[in-house]
Amino acid sequence: MKIGELARETGVSVRLLRYYEEQGLLDAGRTPGGQRVYDAGAPVTVRRIRALLDAGLPTRVIREVLDCVCGSEAEVEPCLTPLLLEQLQGIEERIADLEGSRRSLTRLLAPLA
Repeated sequence: MKIGELARETGVSVRLLRYYEEQGLLDAGRTPGGQRVYDAGAPVTVRRIRALLDAGLPTRVIREVLDCVCGSEAEVEPCLTPLLLEQLQGIEERIADLEGSRRSLTRLLAPLA
């Protein structure tokens, strides 16, 4: 399957597919003319990448865990639980920091309201 076909099938832009390949998330073969060619499993891999990105995982983490993702989308093996819990904790800490910033800004703006 060529890159344009993969883009149409997954709804992911050609540019992003190239980026996934650059990040080591997606493998492509090459035709004699240099065009990218993906295997039949590429659409499932792209959907898994999207699900993990939607969950807030950075590409460096996705690269580590992608082989441990199974099922049609993003079911993970139990061995990944500690890593994913660590990622979740980081997200929760960032949310708490943002909530603190919101409270501080609200206090600063209160006299102006």
